[in-house]
Amino acid sequence: MKIRTIISAALVFSLPGLICAHDSRAQTVTKNFEATIPNISGKSLIAVEVDYAPGAASPPHTHAKSAFIYAYVISGAIESKVNDSGTRIYRAGESWSESPGALHSISRNASKTEPAKLLAVFVLDTNDSRLTTPSN
Repeated sequence: MKIRTIISAALVFSLPGLICAHDSRAQTVTKNFEATIPNISGKSLIAVEVDYAPGAASPPHTHAKSAFIYAYVISGAIESKVNDSGTRIYRAGESWSESPGALHSISRNASKTEPAKLLAVFVLDTNDSRLTTPSN
């Protein structure tokens, strides 16, 4: 893996900077919403939008150990593989969930010619500072 890709992945997955674009196959991650959940002590909700350029992919990654994730395809098509499930293509309007600590080995735009956008909603421990960690 190129050092540039590793650095870009670190920027994407640290999320304090939240916006990363490194080349024509880039993805951009933007925080959409963040709040503590008032009736569930110690829990927060964070929503991020992931914009994939045509052919772009996220590096393999794991999610925060406390994070339950709801993913919704806003536009385009996303190819995804989580844990031991099969690889699947989700199209605009489709959604799935991911368990805490899930390994996301494939997360990419299914199209080489059209962009795609995904909304990921995390419910996690408020003190979890990293939503994802590169697995390579």
